[in-house]
Amino acid sequence: MNFWEEKSLDDMSDSEWEALCDGCARCCLIKLEDEDTGQIVTSDVHCKLMDTNDCSCTQYMDRQKLVPDCIKLTPQNVREIKWMPVTCAYRRLLEGKGLAWWHPLVSGTTETVHQAGISVKDRAVNEELVGEDEWEDHIVGWPEFDPTAEPEGDE
Repeated sequence: MNFWEEKSLDDMSDSEWEALCDGCARCCLIKLEDEDTGQIVTSDVHCKLMDTNDCSCTQYMDRQKLVPDCIKLTPQNVREIKWMPVTCAYRRLLEGKGLAWWHPLVSGTTETVHQAGISVKDRAVNEELVGEDEWEDHIVGWPEFDPTAEPEGDE
C-alpha cells in the first residue's frame, strides 16, 4: 500500500507531504477576491518566482521571505484554504478521492501533469509582465478544470 493510502495528511512525514505536490503550479496563480461577495477567482498571472518550464518555484526554500503573501501549505491550513484547485492532491485526499492518474506518484513521471493539461505550463504569464491593475483582465476558468470529473450533461 502507498503512503498516501495508509496515512492521513497529519501523519505524513515532511518528505511525504512534499511528494504529494503534483507540480501543477495552479496554487501559484494569483487569486482575486471580490470585496463585496468574498468570491475568489483565479487569474492566469503567476508568481514571479515560478519557473514556467517545469512549474517549480525558483526560490522554494526562501519563497515566503521573497513573496510575503506566499502561503506554505500545511496539514492544518490546507483544510481551510477554499481556493485550492479541485485537482490538487492535498484537496483530493481530504475529499477521499485519492491521487489522480496524472500524479507523478501514480504515473511515475512528472510529465503526466503537463500532458493532462493540469499544469500552468505554457498557460500563464509572469506577474512582472502584467500590471496589478490588469489582473482582472486575466481571470480564467481553466484552473478549475478537472479531467476526472463526470461530464455535466442533460439527463
